[in-house]
Amino acid sequence: MQTPQAFDRVGKYSEEHLREEWSNFGLILPLGRKLVPMKFFFMLALGLFYSLPILAQPFATRDTYTSACGPLTVQPIEHATLILTYGDQVIYVDPVGPAKRFVGLPKPTMVLITDIHSDHANRKTLRQLDLSGATLVYPAAVEKMLPKKLISNTQVILANGQAMKVDGIPVEAVPMYNLPEKPSSLHPKGRGNGYLLSFCGIQVYLSGDTEDIPEMRSLTDVDIAFVSMKLPFTMTVEQAADAVLDFKPSVVYPYSYKGLRGQSDLEQFRKIVEAGNSAIEVRIRNWYPRK
Repeated sequence: MQTPQAFDRVGKYSEEHLREEWSNFGLILPLGRKLVPMKFFFMLALGLFYSLPILAQPFATRDTYTSACGPLTVQPIEHATLILTYGDQVIYVDPVGPAKRFVGLPKPTMVLITDIHSDHANRKTLRQLDLSGATLVYPAAVEKMLPKKLISNTQVILANGQAMKVDGIPVEAVPMYNLPEKPSSLHPKGRGNGYLLSFCGIQVYLSGDTEDIPEMRSLTDVDIAFVSMKLPFTMTVEQAADAVLDFKPSVVYPYSYKGLRGQSDLEQFRKIVEAGNSAIEVRIRNWYPRK
């Protein structure tokens, strides 16, 4: 599979390209050849970007799927934030942004958090939302980031590979990480969670910030998949499409697709997937509705 010239053989930015990219954003300090640790700047930049004031905005199209036990609705919000509604269960995934973004939307009964970065686990958002009575599901690394007001909430900490029923819904934590595996990675293996959820015969996969890892490629019986593709933090559209063709979901939503160089080419993603397997439906929605 061909990858863009800006990437090395494993699909990752070389240090030279990372230095250039982050320098363009003013995020590399003049310390000679030493690359200042990027995790700090990464979290700072995302926190600033996703904390910008937001005016009232339309949401992307809401989709409804029919399970044997009733409808499952999917409501994209922004970036990696979405809401799944099933019966009396309202599941917020990686809620980020001011509380007014969620005005008019049902109160959550469950909150899934994938990782520690502020575009997934945002303390300000978690403080502002009415999460009273909601069950929180997250990896252990997120625990220290939770606001004190949530200490009385039911909390479920899952590690990669662990599964349990949460409020009657089967939830499994699956790996999400960068390739190649190394301690300095922005997304090291074992820290964050992707998730598999089952809704009476409909299996939903939430990739989180990951690359085309073996654990993704080996998934089976996925009905609806949400797959991230943003550079340089996760993967190219080519990597994402190739992985999707391996695990063959019935429907795939590209989400979390805006990186440092803008939005990924979703039409190219669709083209590759449909050429490889016309039975996979690519649903492109506007996950960045802010004007």
